[in-house]
Amino acid sequence: MNQKTTSKLPSRSAPGVAYSITAKDLAAHLFQVTLTVRKPAPEGQVLALPAWIPGSYMIREFSRNIVQIRAEADGRAVSLTKLDKHSWQAPPVEGPLTVQYDVYAWDLSVRTAHLDRTHGFFNGTSVFLRVLGQEASPHVVDIVRPDDEAASTWRIATALPQLKAKRYGFGTYVAADYDELIDSPVEMGDFALATFTAHGVPHDVVITGRVPNLDMPRLCADLKAICETQIAFFEPKSKKAPMDRYVFMTLAVGDGYGGLEHRASTALICARADLPTTAAQGKERSEGYIKFLGLCSHEYFHTWNVKRIKPAVFAPYDLQVENYTPLLWLFEGFTSYYDDLFLVRSGMITEAAYFKLLGKTVGGVLRGAGRTKQSVADSSFDAWGKYYRQDENAPNAIVSYYAKGSLIGLALDLTIRAKTAGQRTLDDIMQALWQRFGRDFYPDGRRGVTPAEVEALFDEISGMKLKSFFEKYIRGTEDVPLAKLLAPFGVRYTDERKPAKPSFDANIGRDGADAKLSAIHEGGAAHRAGLSAGDLVVAIDGLRVTATNLDALLGRYAVGDTVQVHAFRRDELMTFDVQLQGDRVPGITLAIDAVRKPVVARPTMLR
Repeated sequence: MNQKTTSKLPSRSAPGVAYSITAKDLAAHLFQVTLTVRKPAPEGQVLALPAWIPGSYMIREFSRNIVQIRAEADGRAVSLTKLDKHSWQAPPVEGPLTVQYDVYAWDLSVRTAHLDRTHGFFNGTSVFLRVLGQEASPHVVDIVRPDDEAASTWRIATALPQLKAKRYGFGTYVAADYDELIDSPVEMGDFALATFTAHGVPHDVVITGRVPNLDMPRLCADLKAICETQIAFFEPKSKKAPMDRYVFMTLAVGDGYGGLEHRASTALICARADLPTTAAQGKERSEGYIKFLGLCSHEYFHTWNVKRIKPAVFAPYDLQVENYTPLLWLFEGFTSYYDDLFLVRSGMITEAAYFKLLGKTVGGVLRGAGRTKQSVADSSFDAWGKYYRQDENAPNAIVSYYAKGSLIGLALDLTIRAKTAGQRTLDDIMQALWQRFGRDFYPDGRRGVTPAEVEALFDEISGMKLKSFFEKYIRGTEDVPLAKLLAPFGVRYTDERKPAKPSFDANIGRDGADAKLSAIHEGGAAHRAGLSAGDLVVAIDGLRVTATNLDALLGRYAVGDTVQVHAFRRDELMTFDVQLQGDRVPGITLAIDAVRKPVVARPTMLR
């Protein structure tokens, strides 16, 4: 069985959909797209731009960036009727329909499009109108070099196969259908480029942005180890990757972090300081570099988990409205569990470093009161309206299906390992999901998994009845008992919060030089005193407060002391009496207990 994704090249007579895209004006941040529909619908062709991008669960209304749009057929202008905020309909026409439109691209993120004189980047969901009724036909796109001296040496990076283009060159690329087209972002510019192979599959590493002394060989070697470990995880016998080629696209900036998965590539943003440098001494990996490798590991794991193993409601996507699922704890949470785990398994970090990262995740989850009010199943379902639209009350109202989902993955893994004496693990469940729902998704399967099928498969593969686990920790809001679950594996779980530091129990941000309360934690000192998110703290007991000296001022008091706080709420100066409390931020540490004898040999926990 061929597991690799291949694109069928359209013949010259195929009735496919053709696009041409060029950077029309670098300084004005405008892409110009020309769409040709060879055989438009007889009743009048409907065109629509997606309202969201898979992997980022929020309606973003990309059509708002279309600056102007016009159409013609047989050399004559035809009118387009706006049907809604992202759809247009052309009248019935004879012969091909041509639509030309400009797209404003000035969002420096992995989700949309960005263009200036340093580079160009776009996701297909931001620039390619969907031809309703012809989504399954072949789509070609001609990427035209910009008519600007600044772009004279630019190259192209994309996972799309070339039709009439040299590798990394401007020219014509092809997609088997609209879904593949929009799942293949494009980077253009003067980027650093290197290629490594992972179990026979070429992987391009593209770095856009100035990165002095970039250690590309080290980055490639480390990514190769991670990728080969993940490929072998899902296909331990054949070690066949599910794609013919993969592209890591990274935009290096002064300060940034984020990623978005695609079926044969990923778009990443990182701080340039997080990338490895040839000037570094020794083989020690910096904290920032480990963070970046964890991001790469996360997005690469999505190649299997969510790009091919999908929730049923994502197969296919409805790109115009919200696609609700209670399963993001599995698709994002378990991916978050495995991303750092694969750093250990591939030799990027030590077990001690892994437990340090895990302790931070546990502490972050326990910090928010929202975890006691919202389950990860509800958090998954509500991602569209809550997780991706967080406000100042988010820590008190919601739980992250990423972070708590990763802890549920850990807890489930530990539970299965303990109950089966190491004969079964979460790895077996992930591999079964791949074999039954992911391996054949492209090009033949295209069927997602339902919540009921997930739960049944977990029971079947583990040999356990896990309904109680689901009710407590997935559909319920109980904290997973990690101290209890880790103990048999020789891992000591401790919460170190002493000596307590005096605190407002609020998140502190900056507004210029001022200290601004960005979030108030429920039940904390600031909450009880009446302070609110958005307040600017200007004085404590008559002494000036700034964003840089607040901690030092609080450090002169003891837990339980009452201080007088002056703060501006909007333009009104207000006074509050705040009784300082001990810092309630959990200080979770996880460490291998040399005294305790593991029930299961300790190293197997991380395999």
